Amino acid sequence: MGYSTRDVASLLGLPERRIRAYARAGLITPARGPRNSYLYSFQDLVLLRAAAELSRANVPVRRIGEALARLKRQLPQGRSLSELRIHAAGDEVVVRESSEPPWNPQSGQFHIEFDVADLAAQVAPLARGVSERAHAQGDERAATEWFELGIELEPVAPEEARAAYEQALRQEPALTDARVNLGRLLHDAGMREEAEAQYRQVLAVREHALAAYNLGVLLEDTNRDVDAIKAYARAIAADPALAEAHFNLARIYEQRGDQRAAIRHFNGYRALVRPQ
Repeated sequence: MGYSTRDVASLLGLPERRIRAYARAGLITPARGPRNSYLYSFQDLVLLRAAAELSRANVPVRRIGEALARLKRQLPQGRSLSELRIHAAGDEVVVRESSEPPWNPQSGQFHIEFDVADLAAQVAPLARGVSERAHAQGDERAATEWFELGIELEPVAPEEARAAYEQALRQEPALTDARVNLGRLLHDAGMREEAEAQYRQVLAVREHALAAYNLGVLLEDTNRDVDAIKAYARAIAADPALAEAHFNLARIYEQRGDQRAAIRHFNGYRALVRPQ
């Protein structure tokens, strides 16, 4: 899975030679395709979109490289990038949730801002083409390749990502991470019963922190707070460092009037997210 240098250059308005220069410098890490050509992931496109915006603001190439290195460190792992908004002002690069209030830099330097969701919408036609070609190959792809394709498609083409995860599971039903990701996409699509079935199928076989956490979120959404508490507790038992589970438990306990439990989990959350 990946997008060619030509496609990326056309999409972002960057010269092909500059895109390749960023890759050679290690600021983006594209895969290699036929004839050793670069294939860019969606994360690469997020970084390159930031580079394009900085370039249009007449930022020197050296500073663009430094900004991309900082941005790369801030991008979250293991969840959709399309929920993010990227800001830059002067030497500062900030990654925020798209639902958070706008960022207002205090400096008078240039300021760029873009929602990753907008980039995802631009990339979606390319991603669907990649997905169609993958399905045309039938079972030539291994289950893990379908899983990796699903991860790449998630932020730009969630329906195609679901199809990729389903194909992975047809070939390898025990591919747990594909089942958890499929459950999340089903939940996002409003298919709650189907999502719950995926999470519970994972948890019937093994303890899995993310499956338990996602199940807790789903149970909250369906007003089953008692069951959600059990799911979040199970997630924490599997991964004591899962800060979000502590936060959600604290919020539920506070709503239910159990201040002691709420404080315990708020303290657990703060201890995990406090800067070292």
